[in-house]
Amino acid sequence: MDEKKRGDQIQLFENQKIRTAWDMEQEEWYFSVVDVVGVLTDAPDYNTGRKYWNKLKQRLKEEGSELVTKCHQLKMTAADGKKRLTDMADTEQLLRIIQSIPSPKAEPFKLWLAQVGRERIEETIDPEQAIDRALETYLKKGYSEEWVHQRLLAIRIRNELTDEWQKRGVEKGREYAILTDEISRAWSGMTTRQYKRLKGLKKENLRDNMSDLELVLNMLAEASTTSISRAEQPEGLEESKKAARRGGRIAGNARKELEQETGRPVITSENAQTLQQLVTGVVEDAAEMIGERVQSPQDNTDSKNP
Repeated sequence: MDEKKRGDQIQLFENQKIRTAWDMEQEEWYFSVVDVVGVLTDAPDYNTGRKYWNKLKQRLKEEGSELVTKCHQLKMTAADGKKRLTDMADTEQLLRIIQSIPSPKAEPFKLWLAQVGRERIEETIDPEQAIDRALETYLKKGYSEEWVHQRLLAIRIRNELTDEWQKRGVEKGREYAILTDEISRAWSGMTTRQYKRLKGLKKENLRDNMSDLELVLNMLAEASTTSISRAEQPEGLEESKKAARRGGRIAGNARKELEQETGRPVITSENAQTLQQLVTGVVEDAAEMIGERVQSPQDNTDSKNP
């Protein structure tokens, strides 16, 4: 499978992560076999799942099964964030592997596979369904509806930017990351890696851990870069870097002006977890104050009428 013609994603089965790759040409999902085996065998960690799969592979080879040789090996992001070759199977191959594993989760997993495949086809026909599912997923994670709408808008703006980069001859992957760092450095003063480190993130998505203001300014930086690139039509990475810096500076100037007006930094170390804890704390404090005010008149009445 051509790496440029696939889309890598994380799918969730019972809140457990399954690494997947979508082959755009074949219109076929590929699933990480180790991840699936780990789920079906209730493996406590990745290495346990990997050992189980290695033994199963050996047994299948000894039985003369061609299943193992037909599995693809693709570079997928591992737990430590590095890309490593991983055994991947399409839906048909995966169903045959599942049949070789005694597990009470086998039937639910088969239904999950069918659902994943159906949803992808539906989203290809009607992209709005992908947006609706993303909205539902974020809300389940505890994000506010206002933040989710901002996040979905950020996704659209990001897609418009990457579409523009593709037209300008920028290579997906490494070169996209270079330009993203140029934009980030110009508006926030940090590369993406430095920004994630500030927020205490590792594999988590940076945008999913931004506040409303951070998200808005990041969108402004990317939308500005897209507009500049469309107007000037740079060729390749080096010329696109200039547009990225200029687009990022527009948002950077807005950030500095806002910070000067408010006396507060826009960029903070707060991530999704700390932001949600802050909101929860404010709500609980407000509830406590309301409770005290409700209780207070009764207390006064009691003191006057012992």
